Amino acid sequence: MPDFSEAPRRPRPSRIRLTLLLLVILHICACCLSLVFISQHYAYQHFYTFDAARVATALLNIAPLAVAALFFAFSRFSFGYFVGFNLATMILGYLWLAPFSTLNYDHRLASISAVVSLLAFLAPALFITAPLKQRIVLSEPAFERLLSGILILGAVTVAIGASYNFRIVSVADIYDYRNQLDFPRPLLYANGLFSNALLPFAFAGFLVRGRRWQAGTALLLLLSFYPITLSKLALFGPAWLAFLALLGGLFEARIAAVLSLFLAILFGVLLLPFVKYGAISLDHAMNYIGNINYRMIAVPSIAFDLYNDFFSKHDLTYFCQIGILKRFVSCPYSDYLSIVMSRNYQLGFVNASLFATEGIASVGPYFAPIAVFACGLVIALGNRLSCGLPPRFILLSGGLLSQVLMNIPLATSLLTNGAAVVFLLWYITPRAFFAKPAATEAT
Repeated sequence: MPDFSEAPRRPRPSRIRLTLLLLVILHICACCLSLVFISQHYAYQHFYTFDAARVATALLNIAPLAVAALFFAFSRFSFGYFVGFNLATMILGYLWLAPFSTLNYDHRLASISAVVSLLAFLAPALFITAPLKQRIVLSEPAFERLLSGILILGAVTVAIGASYNFRIVSVADIYDYRNQLDFPRPLLYANGLFSNALLPFAFAGFLVRGRRWQAGTALLLLLSFYPITLSKLALFGPAWLAFLALLGGLFEARIAAVLSLFLAILFGVLLLPFVKYGAISLDHAMNYIGNINYRMIAVPSIAFDLYNDFFSKHDLTYFCQIGILKRFVSCPYSDYLSIVMSRNYQLGFVNASLFATEGIASVGPYFAPIAVFACGLVIALGNRLSCGLPPRFILLSGGLLSQVLMNIPLATSLLTNGAAVVFLLWYITPRAFFAKPAATEAT
């Protein structure tokens, strides 16, 4: 088992860049193969019609992402790197699927806007990493107490949440019950804060310091949110964080970030030949492909397509979907955008990333790159606040937030899902805490 308290040996920078370029190219290939299957298997949704004659157009659509590949090869690791790679995968999915889309809007304009928006986001998110001077720093004993306090308060939140709802159901049945959940607003915020931000932060802090029992407790508490919130992220989040921990213990942080999505997608693609030749049934394969290749990877891209279609025909929000602003300005939509979209498309409650919400929904395709650039500056602030922390700590503590940002607007991620709290915790974390030898535990 890798020693997570020790940094993996660092190969030469030139070799890392070459490895990253190769991995990103392989990742693009795996994504395209996965999306071919997704567009065929989920054809009953009538959003896409796969046509081999349009493959050349799809390849031309994704060609500009070669620039993004260079960005990831030559930039240093940061929170923005991890988030940027995930969102670049979302845009890659959209650009590949757009030529097969059955929705009636200007796909060429939307594709150009998507590419420019991605580059506008990556510029600050990848390259603004200079540290901010720490004016408030916790002492190391106080930081230790903070990590322990997160576990205690997380357990209290789980206990209170269980008094409102505790139901163990299969993933296929969660939608039959999730709409019935009714938590008080403070508990609703606490659920999002602990499950998406604070418990991953505690897990990262304990694991990087070699305290595996406490790290395991954080994952167990995170899993305990599943029967309370019926959230797939709470169910699969512990496995995802453990997967990131394994990769972070074996590889340099940038390689680990790229491998996390690449390997997840590749495994689903490799299942397909076994299905074709009858080694495993399609139903068994879809237990993985449906949750990872489709829900985790493809759905954020599909949501971006739906938002482009809807807001090409309806009023823009001009950011009125943000709860604070909605109190002071008129808004053409009284409901959350996810509810508005569910009424127009048969895909459930369609939340979407900052590219779709702060971008397309708010200002349309022409001005989306400007709005997305501003979002990139917010992520860059996270880079600056976390500068000086071990890359693996950033990778793990931001591991679920990077997934949240693929599906949730930036404003919601900051305020409701705890991203702003993690930014603050990064800032006040004592850097010397990670310079000490890791604690040893009895086995």
